[in-house]
Amino acid sequence: MVDLPRDHPKRFELSNEVHARPPHPINAPAKISCIALKTERPFHDDDRAYIEQLTSQFDVPPPERGKKYHIVKMDHGVLLWEHHTEFMRYTVIISDDDTSPDTALEVLPKDWLANMPGELISAVHIDIAKSGGRDDMVKGAKAYFPTESLIGAEVAGGLALVATDFRLHDDGFSKFAVFDRGLSATHLGRTVQRLLDVETYRIMALLALPMAQDLILKLSRWEFALSQITSEMSESEVENDTDLLERLTSLQAAIELGYARSQFRFGAASAYYALVQRRTSELRESRVSDLQTFAEFIERRLAPAMRTSSSVENRMRTLSQRVDRATQLLSTKVNISLEQQNQSLMENMDRRAALQLRLQQTVEGLSVAAISYYLIGIVNYVAKGLEATYPGVKPELITGASVPLVLGLTAFGVWRMRRHITEHNPPDRGD
Repeated sequence: MVDLPRDHPKRFELSNEVHARPPHPINAPAKISCIALKTERPFHDDDRAYIEQLTSQFDVPPPERGKKYHIVKMDHGVLLWEHHTEFMRYTVIISDDDTSPDTALEVLPKDWLANMPGELISAVHIDIAKSGGRDDMVKGAKAYFPTESLIGAEVAGGLALVATDFRLHDDGFSKFAVFDRGLSATHLGRTVQRLLDVETYRIMALLALPMAQDLILKLSRWEFALSQITSEMSESEVENDTDLLERLTSLQAAIELGYARSQFRFGAASAYYALVQRRTSELRESRVSDLQTFAEFIERRLAPAMRTSSSVENRMRTLSQRVDRATQLLSTKVNISLEQQNQSLMENMDRRAALQLRLQQTVEGLSVAAISYYLIGIVNYVAKGLEATYPGVKPELITGASVPLVLGLTAFGVWRMRRHITEHNPPDRGD
């Protein structure tokens, strides 16, 4: 046996993902009921608790931890439990014979059925019958759905005919009829699974439509507000730019909040719509008589809703970009105004600095004169003292001769002091 490298933590989980929800073999005639409930949080092992209540009643093993698919074998059929990203789906399959109830759901405990967690988004009944030729299948379909909006087609290379009207009937269920004339149990199970996927994913895709319709009204208000702000931008005075910037920032915040709340829903709708198209194509439809095919119905009824959602998403993205550009332009205008104000302030500061320098030089001159005056007075007192000791000394002559010397020494001393201060505290210079 070859020793392999260490496994990635998700290797086995990802490898088994392709087998996560296998189709269950079905033998005609049969009755099927399917309920899908939307959940508000991601899958968690605690979500198994509700299905474990049912397995305990029928004394069968519960789903393993981490599993999102489980088969519950009951006395009169099976229940398939599937946990998807946003919804849980319960599918009951029973044989159709003289002793079977009217619907497959009737084999489930009523109290357990009534307390299912989540919000109901899809409820489907599927009746599967054996049939002969094409004419018999068409007659059976028209008898089953006495309505003008009948949708139907041969599938699986003509081995079955599927019909529905995509309407909610009085019991709150939509209904499908499958007329089998040669499908294997596995192939019939895959066909039923595709039909359930089409119905469930169709509703999940349409969840984006109410949100898109609500955003259309908001987008009109936001676009009008943006046009007003941009119009005022071109005519506003500098002092009003800050107010416009605050309004624009508030508008941008509202748009980004709406975009953030709707982005997941629109993205999910696009993914669900792609799955509906994929499942429809996998049916391999062939037109029967004057019946509308599933692909035609999906294209005519679901595609416009998806285009509306896509259009709103693109419109929001474009509006967000426009607001971002307007914000940048207004911010640039405000910054230029602030730079001009700063430049004017710097020029005023330069003028004040030059005035202070001139005042400083004047003060220095006055300081030299004042210091020299006091020093000359000291020299005069000294000269008078010398005259008392030496009568031949002339105080006036000594005082007058000291004036130029004192002035020069005082001016030189002040200059040296200023130079010393400047060298040890150089002025800041801009780059």
